[in-house]
Parts: sequence; structure tokens; C-alpha cells
Amino acid sequence: MTAVFRLFSSVKHHDSRHLKKSNKTEMAELEGNAAPNERTPLVNYRLSRSLSSPGTASFDKEPAQQEPGSRKLSTFLGVVVPCTLSMFSVILFLRMGFLIGQAGLLVGIAQFFLAYCIIGLTILSVCAISTNGAIEGGGAYFMISRTLGPEFGGSVGVLFYFANIFSSALYTLGLVEALLGNFGVEDGSLAQSLPAGRWWSFLYGTLFLLFNLVVCLVGAQMFARTSLVIFCVVQVAIVSVFISFGVENKPMNISLIHHIPDHGSNDTITQALYTGFNVETARQNLWPEFGTDYSTGTIMNFATVFAIMFNGCTGIMAGANMSGDLKNPSRSIPIGTIAAVLATFVVYLLLCIFVAFTCQRELLQNNYMVLQYINMWAPLPVIGLYSATLSAALSCLIGASRILEALSRDKLFGGVLRLLTITNRSGNPYVAVFVSWFLVQLILLIQQVNALAPIVSLLFILCYAAVNIACLALEWASAPNFRPMFKYFTWHTCLLGAVSCLVMMFLIDPMYAAIAIACVAVLVLVIHYMSPDSSWGSITQALIFHQVRKYLLLLDIRKDHIKYWRPQMLLLVNNPRSCCQIISFTNDLKKGGLFVVGHVEVGSLCEQPYDPMQRQTTFWMDLVDNLKVKAFVELTLCPTVQLGVENLMRISGLGGMKPNTVMMGFYDNCAQEDTFVSMEVFKEPKERRVQFADEEYGKMGEAFPPLRKLQDEKVLNLSEYVAIISDAIKLTKNVCLLRYFHQMDRADLFSWKQTKYIDVWPVNMMKPEMASYFDVTCFFLLQLACILNMVPHWRKVTRLRVFLCVEGGDNNEPGTRRREAKLKELLTQLRIQADINIINWEHVICLRGHPEGAALTDEAPVAMAITEEYLRAMNELIKQQSQNTAVNFLYLTRPPVDTSRYPEYLSRYDLLTHDLPPTVLVHGLSAVTSTDL
Repeated sequence: MTAVFRLFSSVKHHDSRHLKKSNKTEMAELEGNAAPNERTPLVNYRLSRSLSSPGTASFDKEPAQQEPGSRKLSTFLGVVVPCTLSMFSVILFLRMGFLIGQAGLLVGIAQFFLAYCIIGLTILSVCAISTNGAIEGGGAYFMISRTLGPEFGGSVGVLFYFANIFSSALYTLGLVEALLGNFGVEDGSLAQSLPAGRWWSFLYGTLFLLFNLVVCLVGAQMFARTSLVIFCVVQVAIVSVFISFGVENKPMNISLIHHIPDHGSNDTITQALYTGFNVETARQNLWPEFGTDYSTGTIMNFATVFAIMFNGCTGIMAGANMSGDLKNPSRSIPIGTIAAVLATFVVYLLLCIFVAFTCQRELLQNNYMVLQYINMWAPLPVIGLYSATLSAALSCLIGASRILEALSRDKLFGGVLRLLTITNRSGNPYVAVFVSWFLVQLILLIQQVNALAPIVSLLFILCYAAVNIACLALEWASAPNFRPMFKYFTWHTCLLGAVSCLVMMFLIDPMYAAIAIACVAVLVLVIHYMSPDSSWGSITQALIFHQVRKYLLLLDIRKDHIKYWRPQMLLLVNNPRSCCQIISFTNDLKKGGLFVVGHVEVGSLCEQPYDPMQRQTTFWMDLVDNLKVKAFVELTLCPTVQLGVENLMRISGLGGMKPNTVMMGFYDNCAQEDTFVSMEVFKEPKERRVQFADEEYGKMGEAFPPLRKLQDEKVLNLSEYVAIISDAIKLTKNVCLLRYFHQMDRADLFSWKQTKYIDVWPVNMMKPEMASYFDVTCFFLLQLACILNMVPHWRKVTRLRVFLCVEGGDNNEPGTRRREAKLKELLTQLRIQADINIINWEHVICLRGHPEGAALTDEAPVAMAITEEYLRAMNELIKQQSQNTAVNFLYLTRPPVDTSRYPEYLSRYDLLTHDLPPTVLVHGLSAVTSTDL
């Protein structure tokens, strides 16, 4: 990874003038009239940078000219050697006898098969991900984070880091245990020369760890050379062990480190027999015989033995951890990891059989160093043990430092880990190495290998589960760019691997497993709030797209039912600077339905070098995010607003999720207020206020120009506005016109101590002689008001009122009571809780004019003419009842067929709603209510 950074730096230094020029050229192209295909050179240049392999020289440098510290590790040195040494280490030389002694030959082999099945499935996922693109430093963390996103990837990366830290401490303690077993003053050692005790053990572990620190500080090349030497020594030791089983094929007594009480006498058994190859010995070791671990006093069972044994299988990520130093990580990681796993599995399997056929159970359970005693040259297994264990501890330490550097480089925790990105000239993250070394030093205080083993196993298994989940998510998402070169996997293997890992975690230790998963959840939240936005891409978006597409196909409009109707809004907005309150109000009305904010820009695409709406879409989406509304954005470019709105009404939405209700602001001459400045959401923080409120800064002014002044001509004339209402009704859309919502102070409303009202006037005021509470628009009025009252923050401060308009002076008249009872019964059937207010409007009705031949609304052949006096009186009546009203819902009639009467149509509603509180004029076409269960 460091090589890539230097390579990019060299390119930047070499081409700095060119880049500056190119940046200016790009801005000129974006803001000027250059066509998209004229930007090809710059795009190709950047594309070539993004597609260059991290392990190859590109641009101006040849491979021979790369600086020191470039990727140099081969498959064998960078993957096979560290994986093999990490998997052998303590388990091979110190715990193989313990495994067979406790679990028996059959169960022991079964445990290895189970463990290798889990890691085998995980390796398939690792190979798939690692061959799907360039792998940088960080190993498993890099793969998971770039696949599942920063939150989940970062949290698992933190746990993987601590898995390596605990594992390094585990191997170091194993090395100390082997040292004292041979040279300590305690009983059972071969040469009782070294002092023993808690703090002496800590000192020895510190010295070993100090050696690892020096190697890590020198760098990856020193690690590779050291590992190669150790690998050769370990292979010689392993070969000598197998040869010794054949050479030393005669019985011998071996001392027990833990003496076993002899139940037939007061003495204790101090020795057990090595029998050589013996069928009777194998028969005795065939089945489990779980006992007490003499080093910790813990009573063993299948899960605890498996937890200890599984540490011999946790080295599969050792090669992936070195991904930043490999020449070709996409090729090396799969080949090297599979080769190492197959080799170690064969060795473990053979060693299980050899041990079970030659050693008595008492010897296996009470002397961890049995392989040393039976070797033809006793020091050789010791040397192999020391070498493998030291190398495994070293591999985990250097791997942990690389993971920590990757975490800090990605700034997942803000600037908290900034110092950890510091490297030397060769690219070695020495600060991360020191931090990792210090944490391992602290864990050495635990002093017990078998106590650390379950923790290490759980952390590694959780990381393996995450890798399987990452690959599973990629496969399920069916993203076109997921094209791994490694083909030997399916979603079945990924799922089985993930489930196996999770089940095994809870079998090993349910409490630790629950704690580990809880830590992941906490880290996900922490990283979500602390990390900056990343450009890695998140698999969640691909999965959501895949599932949404599938369910949209299942959402069949032919199967819609009135019981499950919900409003799906298309809100038409000219300039959001004056419409923020309307956007927020419409969001409250949607009741979990579709909400689309639509905007029409007047113009022609043929006159533009590129589509200007693509650039504006980002600003509109930022607006939606800042207003905290759940809405989609649809923008279009058309020669006229009316045609653009028709296009939006026809094509907005997808499948069964299409708008059924069109919302618009009312057409009037009210002074507009810039809500970007007045609304609280745009006042803090300062940079957001500048971005949205002041068009002289940033680019928001380009998308949302200053508000129209009163003397300026409107983009939309009156006739076009009414024509849009008519078009919406022709397209079977419900229509809502919103007026005076700029007066609504939401902060004041929702902190109001006195109850406010949502008022519904379910009567056609333009045809009062045909007043009815049972037509479609009346039901739609009631439904919208009820939905608004169901919103929690509205419900806390408002009550629903329905006005019953009657003629006559006495509200107790039988006719009035019958109408009230009928309305109350209707509300009960519709499950709408509302107060019924009876209003006498006889003095208003009398102001109607003479009968006219054709109604303005063309909904009846004969109607009464509507006079201005009637409309003003009606307006005054509503105003008298609206002293504590938050929102009014009024009846809107269909526009006339005769387009010459559009101005008259709109002027009537202008008079009717003049100076009222925020008002919604509603015309409904949909059947929206049901009395059925």
C-alpha cells in the first residue's frame, strides 16, 4: 500500500502543473458549454489512475525505478510461510497430545474436520473477494470494509485487530510455557536452571516480545526473511517428529508434569507409558475422556477442547494481513492460503493418528511436551516449537499493526487515530507497531494459554463469519462488477460458512459470543457517527436495490384494495426557498406512502450542451436531507411548465408506487419569505447556513435562485395553473392546493400549550344547495385530516374538528339532530375520532345570487350563481371559527371545461380562503375509506 501512495505522490509531483490545468479545464467544461465527450482526456487520465494495479508501476515510472518499500513479497514468502507458521505454532508442538488425551482419536479428528470445514468455507469467500479487485493494506479488514461499508467493516476490523493482539500474546505465552517446561526449576522440566514464577514468566514473555518488536520495526522484508528461516527450521522439526515415531518404536516411561493420584494407594502416578505403535493403545484412545486441564484447573468438554484446538486453524488470514506488501495480492492470497491449509491439515491428521497409536491417555493429558520426549534428538522439537511459536507471535503482531494503520488511515474514528498513520521512509507504520506491541505486553499479564485460547478463537470465528457474510451479500446483490476470478464458491458455501461460524461461537462460549456481537453493534454506531463519508460503496445499497426491484414487481396495482390505500404525494415546487414549510407538511401527510418532490425547469435540452438537471438533482437531494423528510426528487426540463408537470404526473414513481395525489402551492400574490434563512434547520451549523441561505457562496444559488419579487413576472400564468389542476384530475390524480403555509411556525406550533385544531369543512361551498357529506371529496378530506392527526407530533397538540353546516336558527331542531347523528355514525364507522361543530350558515346562504343555466363547475345542469358577497361572508364565517386552528381542510371543485372561465374559478377560491390560517383545498377522486375489517 505504501508503494501505491508513493507512486501516486510521484505522479502528483511529476504532473502537478498538468493536474492544475486539468482541474481548471474540468471546471470550465462543467460550467461552460463543453460537451461531455470533450472531457475524455481528463476522464481517461483519472480512470487510468483508478484502474492501475497496486502492484504494478504505472504512468511515469518503470518497475525498476520504484522506491524502496514497494510491494515485494511473493506468494510463498508473503502467504504460505506466515499462514503455515501461524497454524502450527503452539497447537502442533504443545497441544496435540492434550487434544487426543481429552477428546480421543475419533472426536479429535472430527474436531479438525469441523474446524477445517469452517475455515475452508471461509477461504472460498476470501478467495472470491480477494480476486474481485485490487487489495490494499489491512487484509480482512480492507476486504470487509470495502464490501460491507465502513460501519460494519470497521467494527469487524477492530475485533480482528484485537484477535491478532490476543493471538500474539497467546503464542508468546506458549513460548514461555515451552521454555519453562524445558529449563524451569519446576518439576517435570528437563534442565532445572531458569527461575520460574508469575513475574519471571512475564519477563521472559517481554524479552520474546521485544525481539518481535525489533523485527516489526525493521519492516516487512525483515519479517519475510526471518519467517523463511523459521519455516525451514519448523519443517525439519516436523519431519523429525514423524521419523521419531518410527525410530523410537519401543515402550518408555515419561514423567508427568501433573501427578495423578493412585486410587489404589496413597501414592501418586508420576510416569506414564509411551508404547510405540500399539493397537491396544489406539483402542484406549479412541473415545473421549474429558478431564481437568492441569494448567488451569478447568473441567474440559467438547467446546473447551475445540476452542483450544481451533487456534491451530486461525492463521488463514496471516497472508491476507500482508496484502499491502504482496506483489500480486489477488493471486497470492487464494493460492498461498489454500496451499497452507491443505498442508497443515495433512500434518495435523497424521499427527493425531500417530499420537493416538503410541501414547497412553494419562501421558497425553498430563504432559504437554510429549513430542519432545519421544524425539530421536530431543532439542529439535524444542527448537521447532520455539521457532514456530515465535514466528506466529511475530506474524500476528505485524498483521495487527497493518490493520491498525488501515483503520487510522481510513479515519473511521475521526482524528483520534491520526498519529497511527505515521510511517518511516520505507512505509513501515512504526507508531502502529508500538501501540500493538504495548497492548500485547499488557495481555501477557494473564499468563495462561488455555484461558486466552477461547477469546482468540471467538474473535477469529467472528471475523470469518463477517468475511462469509460479505461474500454472501455480494453474491446475493448480483452486482455486475462482482466478477471474481476465483469461481469455486456459491452463495450456499458463503451462507453455510457464516452460519457455521456463528453456531460455533455460541457453542464455545455463549457469554463471550454475545459480548463480541454486542461490541460489533456498539462499534457500528460509533463508527457511523464518527467516520466521514466514504467513497468505497456499501453493499447495503446493492442489496436494497435488488430487493426493492423484486418487491416492486410483486406490487401489482391490479391487486390494490381500498383498506390499504395510502396517500402517495407528488409535490410540485418552483423554488424551495419559499416552500420548505409545504415540503415538511406534505411529509407529515404521506403516512408511510410515496413522497416525490417535483420541479420543472423551463427550457429545451437541444439548446444545452448537457442535461442541467443532473447537476441540480444533487442540490435538491441535499435539501431533502436537510429538511429531514423522506422524499424522492424528480426534475425535468420542458418548454412549458404545464407540459413538464404532465410529464411528472405520468412518469413519477415506478410500478405500483406512483403518486395518486398532486400537491401545489396556491396561486396568489402573497409576499414570499426565504425559509432557508428563517427556518431553524438552516441556521446551524454555520457552514450549512452559508451553503443554503447565501447564493454568493457555494453552488446552491445556481439551483435555487433568489425569490421572485412582487413586480417580477411569474413563470406560470393563471390559466396554466388552473390547466394543471384540470390535467391532474384528467389523469385521475387527487389534487390539494396549499395556501398560507409560509405563516406556519412549526416550532411554535408543536411547543404550543393550548390545544390547536385541525378543521374539516366537508361541504362543497360553491354549491351549498347540494351540500352532502358523503361524496368522494368529503371522504378524502376526512381521510387526509385524520392522517395528519395520527402523526405523533401533531396528535400531541391538535384535535380534529368536523363542521356540520345547517340552515335554521335552532341547533336542536330534529332535522339538525338527524344530520348530526348521521355524521357521527359515519365518523364512528370510519374510526375517526373528531368533535362535531354545528354551524348555522343560513345568513351566508341567502347571499347567493340567482339561478344560472350552467354551473361553473359543470357538475350539474342547474346551480345557483356564486356572488362575491357570499364568498366574503363564507370566508368570514370560517375565519370566526379558526381562532385556534392549525390547518383548515376545504372542498375544491373541478375546474370548468370552458378555459375562459379559469380566472373566475381561481378568484372565487382566492376570496374564499383570504387571510385564513394555513389551508388545504382538496379535490378527491380516489375511494380512500372502508368500513370493513
